[in-house]
Amino acid sequence: MSLVGKVETDVEIKSPAEKFHEVFSSRPHHVSGYSPSNVHACDLHEGEWGKEGSVICWTYKHDGETKIAKEVVEAIDNAKLSVTLNVIEGDLLKEFKSFKATIQATPKGEGSVVVHWTLEYEKLHDQIIDPHSVLQLAVDMSKDIDSHLSKA
Repeated sequence: MSLVGKVETDVEIKSPAEKFHEVFSSRPHHVSGYSPSNVHACDLHEGEWGKEGSVICWTYKHDGETKIAKEVVEAIDNAKLSVTLNVIEGDLLKEFKSFKATIQATPKGEGSVVVHWTLEYEKLHDQIIDPHSVLQLAVDMSKDIDSHLSKA
């Protein structure tokens, strides 16, 4: 059994791809206001909002528990509307040697947008299950963000 893996999912949203991308690329600290049942806070630890190399710390709810993830903003691609975050500290690293999330918003025409989430990871050992529950958290958070952006 391989310790390295990847899980992916698509979420269809109604808000513009650019607006959704902007939340993760420039304003992740607003997510707690858009999805308060899932994300309690997002704080800047180093750098600037919207800049590669910045370090942000999320406080979120997962599997009924409050957890922390400190991440480096590894890549922001405004042309492809994608953001890559690499976890450097926190609860996920209790089970994973590495954990990276990529969020990409793609317009599909006629007002349809697909948000593609990719989670790439390396487990600490083969008893760790794939992070499908983290992927579900991403789906729930995406729907909450979309709901907020659709009203704006």
